[in-house]
Amino acid sequence: MSSAISLSRIEKWFGAGTEAVHALAPTDLAVAEGEFVVLLGPSGCGKTTLLRMIGGLLEPTRGALKVEDKELWSHGVRQGQALSELGMVFQDANLFPWLSIEDNIALPLELKGVGTAERRAKARELTKLVGISGFEKRWPRELSGGMRQRAAIARALSYNPKILLMDEPFGALDAMTRDTMNLELQRIWMETRKTIVLVTHSISEAVFLADRIVLLSPRPGRIDTIIDVPMPRPRSLDVQAGEDFQEIAKMLRHRLAEIS
Repeated sequence: MSSAISLSRIEKWFGAGTEAVHALAPTDLAVAEGEFVVLLGPSGCGKTTLLRMIGGLLEPTRGALKVEDKELWSHGVRQGQALSELGMVFQDANLFPWLSIEDNIALPLELKGVGTAERRAKARELTKLVGISGFEKRWPRELSGGMRQRAAIARALSYNPKILLMDEPFGALDAMTRDTMNLELQRIWMETRKTIVLVTHSISEAVFLADRIVLLSPRPGRIDTIIDVPMPRPRSLDVQAGEDFQEIAKMLRHRLAEIS
């Protein structure tokens, strides 16, 4: 299986001289096409730094980073071909309050010069995919937090990137809404088969969503353990009470306690 994302000896330092902070030690990682990988770890372990480097928001200090077999950085410049394969979702939906939900979703297409009719048709298609059909003309303030995150996911998918990067997308939601969004994200992933890399602090969220969990340890951030999650899909919330789920969660909890 080919790699959607390939990291070779990726490393990140912030600052210089005696004040320099080693945020991420040299790291190797390959994410396969269509795989769902979760980055898990304590605060300060470099998981968001790693995700932002994959997303082209931070330049690695050293190492090589390829997206769909294309170099993401060349001589300090982000490469558009690789960047176009990436969509990103943050903890805050970051919707523009003066735009309707439909126009927020279609904004990346407008910036790419796509015509009005085509981009609105795409926005309507995506509202159906993420479960907010009928809310296209609403303002962001009229939607719940979970619905705004659905719109943010739709916007990230608007230009059909092959890879979706998600930085604690459900971290600000209440527990019940978070469970619902985990089910919805699994459904969206199974329908689109995008490659997804998601950052979370939640062990249960990681085990529920992932094909593989990459556990990072802090100071400096580095990959500690990679765990396969072989449970069949689709997974219902009831899977969390199962022996396989509990065994993986227990292993992660113990290891997190040791490295934190």
